[in-house]
Amino acid sequence: MRAPILPAFILSLCLAPAARAEASDEAGIRQVMDAFHAAVVGHDGARLASLFLPDGGAWLNVLTDQAYAFVAGAKPKVRVGSHRDFATFVSTTKSALDPRHDNIRIVSDGTVASVTFDFHFLIDGVETNRGMEMWQLVKDADGWRIAAITYSSTPKAP
Repeated sequence: MRAPILPAFILSLCLAPAARAEASDEAGIRQVMDAFHAAVVGHDGARLASLFLPDGGAWLNVLTDQAYAFVAGAKPKVRVGSHRDFATFVSTTKSALDPRHDNIRIVSDGTVASVTFDFHFLIDGVETNRGMEMWQLVKDADGWRIAAITYSSTPKAP
């Protein structure tokens, strides 16, 4: 009867460090998300930019079919931007900004990670955009950094 318990106990000891590493990764990634939110709300474009890899990366805004129907022909369905453009917007706008994230899902192997969540972007207390957002992150010598952001976009209808 004791024989099956011993292998299970040994297996649990082997898996315990992995569980701690995953919790540590999730905590570090959530710190990046919290810093992102604080930088946007605080109009701190420099802090926002520091959360990203300095070179490379992608910033893709993909209009939902519903949103694209309003602008078909006038704007592309997939728009390429950059974290630098967003940091400039955050730094220069006088409006109150509030990016809200929920339904957060994090997957990581301790070196790379993806975060997926639903977002609602409020400007001056009014939702101006919503959709699903996906971040790709990498862990460099200084911790987690955002490598790419891709998000669906359903801006407020004109």
